[in-house]
Amino acid sequence: MDPRQIAVCAVLAAAMGMFVWGRWRFDLVALLALLAAVALGVVDAGAAFSGFSHPAVVTVAAVLLISRSLTRSGAANLFTRLLLRIAATPLRLRLALLSGSASVSAFINNVGALTLLMPVALGACRKLKVPPSRVLMPLSFCTMLGGMATLIGTPPNIIVANYRADLTGTPFGLFDFSPVGLTVAACGVLFVALIGWRLIPAARTGRPEPEDLFDVERYVAELEVGEDSPLVGHSVGSFVADSGLDIQVLGLFRGERQMWGLMRLELMQPGDVLLVMGGSDPMHQLTETRGLKVMGEEVLQERLRRADMALAEVVLKPGSPAVGTTPGQLKLRSRYGVNLLAVGREGVPVRTRLRDVVLHAGDVLLMQGDADGLPEVAASLGALPLASRKLHMNPRRLLLPLVVFATAMALIATGTVPAALALAGAAVVMIVTNVLPYREMYDAVDFPVVVLLAAMIPVGEALHGTGAAGVLAGWLADVAGGGGPHLLLGLVLLLAMFLSDVMNNAATAVVMAPVAADLAARLGVNADPFLMAVAVGASCAFLTPVGHQNNTLVMGPGGYRFGDYWRLGLPLEAVIFLVAVPLIPMVWPF
Repeated sequence: MDPRQIAVCAVLAAAMGMFVWGRWRFDLVALLALLAAVALGVVDAGAAFSGFSHPAVVTVAAVLLISRSLTRSGAANLFTRLLLRIAATPLRLRLALLSGSASVSAFINNVGALTLLMPVALGACRKLKVPPSRVLMPLSFCTMLGGMATLIGTPPNIIVANYRADLTGTPFGLFDFSPVGLTVAACGVLFVALIGWRLIPAARTGRPEPEDLFDVERYVAELEVGEDSPLVGHSVGSFVADSGLDIQVLGLFRGERQMWGLMRLELMQPGDVLLVMGGSDPMHQLTETRGLKVMGEEVLQERLRRADMALAEVVLKPGSPAVGTTPGQLKLRSRYGVNLLAVGREGVPVRTRLRDVVLHAGDVLLMQGDADGLPEVAASLGALPLASRKLHMNPRRLLLPLVVFATAMALIATGTVPAALALAGAAVVMIVTNVLPYREMYDAVDFPVVVLLAAMIPVGEALHGTGAAGVLAGWLADVAGGGGPHLLLGLVLLLAMFLSDVMNNAATAVVMAPVAADLAARLGVNADPFLMAVAVGASCAFLTPVGHQNNTLVMGPGGYRFGDYWRLGLPLEAVIFLVAVPLIPMVWPF
């Protein structure tokens, strides 16, 4: 290897190590890799940010906008609800939900499909008394399987299609992925629905109902301020600060007046009732030293769940601005008038002081606040509500986005307009017609993924341009010991599967596509089957909760641990491997 080849391989190896380490976000790691490649001279400084204008990046951003538009309009929601009407038994629930999720994710972003379906799935689990863990991990996996079926289903397909355009002048079409992707997805869905769900550890089958994670009433009490209480004349904020106890005042009741959230400056009066959250020891100290009297619990449930004050469970998405912070730093009460009642992690409530808990992706938060305002607070935190929202679907509002989307699909399928242009145009129409409001436009785009792609594409091009991809392809051929193309196709598929479990699936496709193409050239065969193997393998992030955002999202609500994923994921990957290796050359001959 010459120095430039060694340099680009070193950059990629370091990036992979940092992806596995997980200390820094993947978009930051990608930017560092790009800057390192420029500094080492393997990426030209003038082309360093050319990835931001790459068709693959534009296509991914447009797909995210369209996905949000279809979800918001109720079009996707209507489709999934129609499927779930047949879910009268646990088996029918799994079959309907998993096949429906795979179908939806073929046309909208995988994360969008899960965001749409997870609240519906939890509601169905509650109705049928099915533990959520029997459904949520399979749901996550099937959204990834469905994305294999079309060009726009998942970023790896978009990247591979655009790499083929650079290689041959012609990209893969909208449904070129379908013969392989649909077959693999169908086999995977059937395996998970009929057999695979049983492999989830029985000792951690989640909770029968989502509310059971947080037994709020055990930690909340109504305390009345007595005539002789030293708290009379003092503000609620000073009471909390001076007590030195791990307590939180959720509300204050004075006659018919009720105050929630923003009440730190309110001066307490005799007869006031404080709704206080804390452990049994702090409650005992308050009644002993502060002149407070514990009242009956008959109205506690009613006050916690008033019509205008609601309880909401939300799960933090990867990349959420709340991840890595503490509730104390978020200042939910002063900023939003919201009380944080509890935090759950891996299906278990966190028992330490809430204000000091460092929040992780996948944590479940129990919040109390204004019923109308809680969804906006969840959106600001980058969190997904774990309750199904009732959408009032207007047929005319449904028709426009469906027509726009279908038109874009037709233009792409017939080759009339390039995918990036057709999808960008459809996204603009959705925004201009207010199907997707301007205020939600930038929230719909997963900018960490966009930055990751834009930064890694020049590095991937350097892998090919320096000849390093050819060297790596030679090593793979040596490992195969002179085996035929079928054996090497299997190795490419396995390597892509492995990489997708430890780093982002888009980054896997960027790195593996040039290696696969150079391997095909070395063998003197068609590159298409090897590129298809990369696309399939990059979508198989089933072994860890960090391989894909969807796996992280279901970790808390499903009560999963890190080691639970491979128990279902490894057999599923074996099924995919056994189906894909003989199938790909049949559809795309060597």
